[in-house]
Amino acid sequence: MRTYRWAILGCGDIANQLAQAMGKAGRTLYGVANRTNQKAVEFAEKYGVLKVYQTIPELFTDEAVDIIYIATPHNTHSEYLKAALRQGKHILCEKSITLNATELTQAQRLAQESGVTLAEAMTIYHMPLYKKLQERIQRGDLGRLCMIQMNFGSLKAYDSNSRFFNLSLAGGALLDIGVYALSFIRWFLSEAPDKIISQVKFAPSGVDEQAGILLMNAAGEMATVALTLRAKQPKRGMVVFERGYLEIYEYPRASRAVVTYTDGRPQEIIESGNTEDALWYEICDMEQAVSGAGNEMHLDYTADVMSMMTQIRQAWKLYYPEET
Repeated sequence: MRTYRWAILGCGDIANQLAQAMGKAGRTLYGVANRTNQKAVEFAEKYGVLKVYQTIPELFTDEAVDIIYIATPHNTHSEYLKAALRQGKHILCEKSITLNATELTQAQRLAQESGVTLAEAMTIYHMPLYKKLQERIQRGDLGRLCMIQMNFGSLKAYDSNSRFFNLSLAGGALLDIGVYALSFIRWFLSEAPDKIISQVKFAPSGVDEQAGILLMNAAGEMATVALTLRAKQPKRGMVVFERGYLEIYEYPRASRAVVTYTDGRPQEIIESGNTEDALWYEICDMEQAVSGAGNEMHLDYTADVMSMMTQIRQAWKLYYPEET
């Protein structure tokens, strides 16, 4: 398989992680762009990036670039996705990929018209553990899925200007951490939920700081989600089947699951992959999709999750400035 030229838009924490993942594999990013050019210059010097773009549009029009990783705030994604897709670039975009389902549908249409791969950088879909668990489930080891219970709590000091609580930066628990919980749920459900109810507690800035969500699909599979930005909770997922249940901690980049059987079999530990290689797994799956050798990007799941989040926020009457 050929080696693709990657460029990144944004120089935050995820951008640094991506550059480090490539460096660990003996590769470097081809280009970098950022709203503040000096940060792009410093990023390039730190990681040996070949090209620094003076403006963001220059990145989109560079014919040498194959794949762009968009690592900017949520509310900028749709604009950048459209501009890059129109130039025929393959895109891996930070979660949440867009603000709402309409924006994602528009981006999907552009990707299809341009004949390129569009995907969300959701680590869950690429960790070897989840692929191994899915094989076991499909084999029937655990029987029928009944319920999924999800927790994600992060203690953030309230600051209306931070990206977590700023309405103008598309802040809030759902788009920032809820997307992980819902993506985990979608991975295990046999079909997307068609019934969703929820409760929300708003921060003074108007974004969701805490929420409880209950979902069910036509197969009768149910899921519960507990999210908060104001208290620490374990990143814990429990997937309950007829003949046992899975427990997975630190689930966004998990490499270990504990299986407790309820039919007399001894407890089992399943391990696969390495947490520290999460972004490299994303890179490899993205390149496979771009090459046509296989597609493990699960944009269909991404669309289902975005539909869920859009419905939930509509019920809360929570809209971002770009949506009003």
